Amino acid sequence: MQIPKEAKKVFSGYIFNIWHWQQEMFDGSFETFEMIERRAVVDIIATVGNKIITLEQEQPARKKYPALPGGMIDKGELPINSAKRELREETGYNCKNIELLDEDTGKGKQYFHQSIFLAKDCIKEGMQHLDKGEKITVKLVSYDEFLQLCRDPQFAAPYKLIFKMYECLLDRNKKEDFRKKIFG
Repeated sequence: MQIPKEAKKVFSGYIFNIWHWQQEMFDGSFETFEMIERRAVVDIIATVGNKIITLEQEQPARKKYPALPGGMIDKGELPINSAKRELREETGYNCKNIELLDEDTGKGKQYFHQSIFLAKDCIKEGMQHLDKGEKITVKLVSYDEFLQLCRDPQFAAPYKLIFKMYECLLDRNKKEDFRKKIFG
Protein backbone atom coordinates (compact mmCIF):
# COMPACT_ATOMS: atom_id res chain seq x y z
CA MET A 1 0.00 0.00 0.00
CA GLN A 2 1.30 3.44 -0.91
CA ILE A 3 0.91 6.59 1.18
CA PRO A 4 -2.07 8.47 -0.29
CA LYS A 5 -1.26 11.69 -2.16
CA GLU A 6 -3.60 13.68 0.11
CA ALA A 7 -1.84 12.46 3.29
CA LYS A 8 -0.11 15.00 5.50
CA LYS A 9 3.09 14.23 7.39
CA VAL A 10 2.39 14.77 11.11
CA PHE A 11 5.71 13.49 12.44
CA SER A 12 9.14 13.44 10.83
CA GLY A 13 11.89 11.38 12.45
CA TYR A 14 15.27 10.02 11.46
CA ILE A 15 13.93 6.53 10.66
CA PHE A 16 10.13 6.90 10.86
CA ASN A 17 7.53 9.36 9.54
CA ILE A 18 3.82 9.35 10.43
CA TRP A 19 1.18 10.32 7.87
CA HIS A 20 -2.55 11.15 8.38
CA TRP A 21 -5.42 11.51 5.91
CA GLN A 22 -9.20 11.52 5.89
CA GLN A 23 -10.63 8.25 4.58
CA GLU A 24 -14.24 7.86 3.46
CA MET A 25 -16.01 4.98 5.18
CA PHE A 26 -18.59 2.69 3.55
CA ASP A 27 -21.44 4.68 5.16
CA GLY A 28 -20.16 8.00 3.68
CA SER A 29 -18.64 9.30 6.92
CA PHE A 30 -14.91 10.12 7.24
CA GLU A 31 -12.29 8.89 9.70
CA THR A 32 -8.64 9.81 10.20
CA PHE A 33 -6.35 7.08 8.88
CA GLU A 34 -2.69 6.79 9.69
CA MET A 35 0.38 5.16 8.18
CA ILE A 36 3.95 4.79 9.36
CA GLU A 37 6.72 5.16 6.80
CA ARG A 38 10.13 3.68 7.51
CA ARG A 39 13.27 4.88 5.79
CA ALA A 40 14.12 2.78 2.72
CA VAL A 41 16.70 0.00 3.05
CA VAL A 42 18.69 -2.45 0.96
CA ASP A 43 19.64 -6.05 1.67
CA ILE A 44 22.24 -7.93 -0.33
CA ILE A 45 22.65 -11.62 -1.11
CA ALA A 46 26.36 -11.59 -1.95
CA THR A 47 28.34 -14.52 -3.32
CA VAL A 48 32.01 -15.44 -3.09
CA GLY A 49 32.53 -18.49 -5.29
CA ASN A 50 29.93 -21.03 -4.15
CA LYS A 51 29.43 -19.34 -0.75
CA ILE A 52 27.07 -16.60 0.45
CA ILE A 53 28.16 -13.74 2.70
CA THR A 54 26.18 -13.57 5.95
CA LEU A 55 26.72 -11.49 9.05
CA GLU A 56 26.62 -12.08 12.76
CA GLN A 57 25.65 -8.61 13.89
CA GLU A 58 25.33 -6.92 17.26
CA GLN A 59 23.98 -3.48 18.12
CA PRO A 60 23.91 -1.68 21.49
CA ALA A 61 20.28 -2.52 22.31
CA ARG A 62 20.18 -5.89 20.58
CA LYS A 63 21.91 -9.23 21.14
CA LYS A 64 23.80 -10.98 18.32
CA TYR A 65 21.65 -11.94 15.35
CA PRO A 66 22.20 -13.29 11.85
CA ALA A 67 21.71 -10.89 8.96
CA LEU A 68 22.58 -10.10 5.39
CA PRO A 69 24.73 -7.12 4.46
CA GLY A 70 22.56 -4.04 4.06
CA GLY A 71 21.21 -0.92 5.66
CA MET A 72 19.47 2.39 5.16
CA ILE A 73 19.57 4.30 1.91
CA ASP A 74 21.11 7.76 2.36
CA LYS A 75 19.10 10.78 1.20
CA GLY A 76 19.53 11.23 -2.56
CA GLU A 77 21.31 7.87 -2.94
CA LEU A 78 20.14 5.33 -5.50
CA PRO A 79 19.33 1.91 -4.02
CA ILE A 80 21.98 0.15 -6.14
CA ASN A 81 24.66 2.59 -4.93
CA SER A 82 23.49 2.07 -1.34
CA ALA A 83 23.78 -1.71 -1.82
CA LYS A 84 27.37 -1.39 -3.09
CA ARG A 85 28.26 1.00 -0.24
CA GLU A 86 26.69 -1.14 2.51
CA LEU A 87 28.37 -4.30 1.17
CA ARG A 88 31.75 -2.56 1.16
CA GLU A 89 31.30 -0.92 4.61
CA GLU A 90 29.95 -3.98 6.43
CA THR A 91 32.11 -6.68 4.83
CA GLY A 92 35.10 -5.13 3.03
CA TYR A 93 33.93 -6.89 -0.17
CA ASN A 94 33.19 -5.31 -3.55
CA CYS A 95 31.21 -6.97 -6.30
CA LYS A 96 31.70 -7.25 -10.04
CA ASN A 97 28.03 -7.88 -10.81
CA ILE A 98 25.03 -6.54 -8.93
CA GLU A 99 21.35 -6.63 -9.87
CA LEU A 100 18.00 -5.95 -8.27
CA LEU A 101 16.47 -9.27 -7.22
CA ASP A 102 13.21 -8.09 -5.63
CA GLU A 103 11.44 -5.20 -3.90
CA ASP A 104 8.77 -4.86 -1.25
CA THR A 105 6.91 -1.91 0.27
CA GLY A 106 5.43 -3.38 3.41
CA LYS A 107 1.89 -4.30 4.32
CA GLY A 108 -1.16 -2.67 5.83
CA LYS A 109 -0.39 0.52 7.69
CA GLN A 110 3.38 0.34 7.22
CA TYR A 111 5.15 1.68 4.15
CA PHE A 112 8.66 0.27 4.11
CA HIS A 113 10.57 0.18 0.82
CA GLN A 114 13.06 -2.69 0.80
CA SER A 115 15.27 -3.50 -2.19
CA ILE A 116 16.94 -6.91 -2.30
CA PHE A 117 20.05 -7.08 -4.46
CA LEU A 118 22.07 -10.01 -5.72
CA ALA A 119 25.83 -9.31 -5.81
CA LYS A 120 27.87 -11.96 -7.60
CA ASP A 121 31.59 -12.64 -7.72
CA CYS A 122 32.46 -10.54 -4.66
CA ILE A 123 36.12 -9.92 -3.86
CA LYS A 124 37.61 -8.92 -0.51
CA GLU A 125 39.29 -5.58 -1.18
CA GLY A 126 39.54 -3.88 2.18
CA MET A 127 38.61 -3.63 5.81
CA GLN A 128 35.16 -3.15 7.28
CA HIS A 129 34.11 0.45 8.00
CA LEU A 130 31.42 -0.04 10.62
CA ASP A 131 29.16 2.53 12.24
CA LYS A 132 29.95 3.12 15.92
CA GLY A 133 26.79 1.17 16.84
CA GLU A 134 27.73 -1.97 14.89
CA LYS A 135 29.76 -5.07 15.65
CA ILE A 136 29.78 -7.39 12.65
CA THR A 137 31.46 -10.72 11.99
CA VAL A 138 31.44 -11.79 8.34
CA LYS A 139 30.72 -15.44 7.59
CA LEU A 140 30.79 -17.34 4.30
CA VAL A 141 28.16 -20.08 4.28
CA SER A 142 26.95 -22.74 1.87
CA TYR A 143 23.65 -22.35 0.04
CA ASP A 144 22.02 -24.92 2.35
CA GLU A 145 23.30 -23.10 5.47
CA PHE A 146 21.97 -19.83 4.01
CA LEU A 147 18.49 -21.32 3.51
CA GLN A 148 18.45 -22.60 7.10
CA LEU A 149 18.78 -19.01 8.38
CA CYS A 150 15.08 -18.48 7.65
CA ARG A 151 14.31 -20.80 10.58
CA ASP A 152 16.05 -18.47 13.04
CA PRO A 153 13.47 -16.00 14.45
CA GLN A 154 16.26 -13.44 14.95
CA PHE A 155 17.34 -13.51 11.26
CA ALA A 156 17.16 -9.90 10.02
CA ALA A 157 16.00 -10.13 6.42
CA PRO A 158 13.00 -8.97 4.39
CA TYR A 159 9.91 -11.12 4.98
CA LYS A 160 9.54 -11.67 1.25
CA LEU A 161 13.01 -13.23 1.14
CA ILE A 162 12.39 -15.31 4.28
CA PHE A 163 9.21 -16.73 2.66
CA LYS A 164 11.18 -17.54 -0.50
CA MET A 165 13.82 -19.33 1.57
CA TYR A 166 11.11 -21.40 3.31
CA GLU A 167 9.63 -22.30 -0.07
CA CYS A 168 13.05 -23.52 -1.16
CA LEU A 169 13.30 -25.75 1.91
CA LEU A 170 9.91 -27.27 1.06
CA ASP A 171 10.20 -27.61 -2.72
CA ARG A 172 13.28 -29.08 -4.47
CA ASN A 173 12.47 -27.38 -7.79
CA LYS A 174 12.20 -23.94 -6.17
CA LYS A 175 15.40 -24.64 -4.25
CA GLU A 176 17.30 -25.47 -7.43
CA ASP A 177 15.80 -22.52 -9.35
CA PHE A 178 16.82 -20.11 -6.59
CA ARG A 179 20.32 -21.66 -6.43
CA LYS A 180 20.69 -21.07 -10.19
CA LYS A 181 19.48 -17.48 -9.78
CA ILE A 182 22.01 -16.81 -7.02
CA PHE A 183 25.05 -18.57 -8.47
CA GLY A 184 24.28 -18.48 -12.20
